[in-house]
Amino acid sequence: MTATGSSPASCAEPNTKEAPGSDTDIEKFAAAEAHLRNTTVHNISWQGVTVTVKDRETGLPKTLVDNVHGLVKAGEICALMGPSGSGKTTLLNYLASRPTHARSATGSVHLDGAPPPSRAAFRALSCFVEQEDALLGALTVRETLSFSARLSSSTGAGLVGSRGKREVEARIDGLLDAFGLREQADALVGTPLRKGISGGQKRRLGVASQLITSPKVMFLDEPTSGLDSAAGWEVVSFLRGVAKRNNLIVIASIHQPSTSTFNLFDKLLLMSHGKTHYFGPVSAVTPHYESLGHRMPLQVNPAEFLLELVNTDFAVRRESAVQHLDEMQLAWTGSSTAMELTAALAAADGNSSGGIEPDAAGKKPSFLSLVLTLLHRSFVKSYRDVVVYAIRLAMYTGLAIMAGTVWLRLSATQSSIQPFINSIFYGSAFMSFMAVAYTPAYIEDYMQYIKEKRNGLYGATAMMVSNFLVGIPYLFIFALVFSSISYWLTNFQPTAQAFFTWVLWVFLDLLAAESLVVLLSSLFPSFVIALALIAFANGLWMCVNGFMVPPDELNVFYKYVFHYWDYQKYVFENMMVNEFSERVYTCATTVTGCQCMWQTDLADQCLIRGQGILDEYGYQPGYMGKDVGIMMGIVFGYRLVAWIVLKLKE
Repeated sequence: MTATGSSPASCAEPNTKEAPGSDTDIEKFAAAEAHLRNTTVHNISWQGVTVTVKDRETGLPKTLVDNVHGLVKAGEICALMGPSGSGKTTLLNYLASRPTHARSATGSVHLDGAPPPSRAAFRALSCFVEQEDALLGALTVRETLSFSARLSSSTGAGLVGSRGKREVEARIDGLLDAFGLREQADALVGTPLRKGISGGQKRRLGVASQLITSPKVMFLDEPTSGLDSAAGWEVVSFLRGVAKRNNLIVIASIHQPSTSTFNLFDKLLLMSHGKTHYFGPVSAVTPHYESLGHRMPLQVNPAEFLLELVNTDFAVRRESAVQHLDEMQLAWTGSSTAMELTAALAAADGNSSGGIEPDAAGKKPSFLSLVLTLLHRSFVKSYRDVVVYAIRLAMYTGLAIMAGTVWLRLSATQSSIQPFINSIFYGSAFMSFMAVAYTPAYIEDYMQYIKEKRNGLYGATAMMVSNFLVGIPYLFIFALVFSSISYWLTNFQPTAQAFFTWVLWVFLDLLAAESLVVLLSSLFPSFVIALALIAFANGLWMCVNGFMVPPDELNVFYKYVFHYWDYQKYVFENMMVNEFSERVYTCATTVTGCQCMWQTDLADQCLIRGQGILDEYGYQPGYMGKDVGIMMGIVFGYRLVAWIVLKLKE
């Protein structure tokens, strides 16, 4: 079959048309998939899994998963199925060693009959594919797989360096062929402004990007959600083919699959109200319920039939429906299939070889390699996705033209002093305010980080360092472009030293503003919430930076609680010093003589020394080095708190 135009006609058969047809092609195809072959983990089992949360309405304990058992062997693909609220996603998260936000969670998860040596070791052997998989839209399909390989714990930079890029490229080519993405290899995943691959292709790419890390156990959260029946069948069919060929263990929660998709699974765990109602081969589920007096009608989707059977949400007589559900659950507990599961679990524990070695997943890339890979990926995204920096460059250029033409060619006279001050405030404040445009791009990076962190690829430190470094050159370009236009149009102090000092403070302003965006977006990774908080914070900084109210007149609370760590305060102050400390302005002359609005030692010459303006604000030159250090401390502080937030969310 191919990626497009496929049909689920042969619904119960695994995909046999994925590999090329000739013997030579098949050998190449098999070699490309060699890294996927699982010879490490023979089975995964779980016993007595119970997860309890606090009910939001009553405040009482509520059991989401109740004493669930299961066993899946290598080469099998298992479906977790049940009505909404049945506990399948909670169980999947527990099995994958992911957060369940539970009040209490008990039960054992074993690999080959023994518990994993550590959570990190388990995550190195497994992967989790989200329901809405986070993919960077600015990357191509091939680049997505390539970067996943470079970040992978088993196919990272150490492998690239020792065995060469050809092996990694062969792996990528094998996955492109296995998931029918060869023709889309160089197509973009897709951004809000550039159309990319289809929804079904994105799902297959999400699975492939996890397979490139050579997992032995795969967990998938509703991989067919949002897809039509044909696209859903394609995703599961490709997944089944790869799992069968390479002896992988696959466990997927799935919601109301089509008949053809349902028949692709080897095993089924059917849940309702957190309890197991069936676990065993898909082929035996219909006979089991027929033995209970529930014969499946002809030409009915078995998945729909089973879900309706164990769903009490829409029952007319709820009490009798719940009672009947409990009776079916008890019947399952005493069934021969349940007894076979108990025996299989005992046999798996009895055949334990002592567990999986902690280093079974291979060597992890170094921290430097991770940072360089993330930098490379972020750089590709930065120049390809206009939302990241191109739109901001256009915004800052427009702001520079507007500011430069509104305050056009101000003269060195006292009538221009207040316009100079207004221009300094406007430029510095709104440059930082407009950094909010970085929010959607960072949230995309954040979601990618959460996914890759949970799959054990890298941590908060590599994320924060790479994110900080990739922005530095772009922010400097923004500062230089804005300054080159607005500075000379406005006619600030016309010296090279003053100009480059101005550029420095615009750059530090942007650096601090973007760090604030990173912090607040990490705390609240929702565009609307982050946007509101960033706007509020910048509004507060504008009020207390020294322009609206001189520092000596500022309310004591705002002065000592916010003013001294307001980065806009240091930018505004040093831009004022840069303009006024070494410049003089002419006073107004009238028929009665010279009229100076600021009285300085040059009043007898009908001039105003710029330091006189600074004295009104309490500003003095000579503190630039100290203020640069404070600004870097603020930037570092924002990043440090953002790093702590990311660590706490792990």
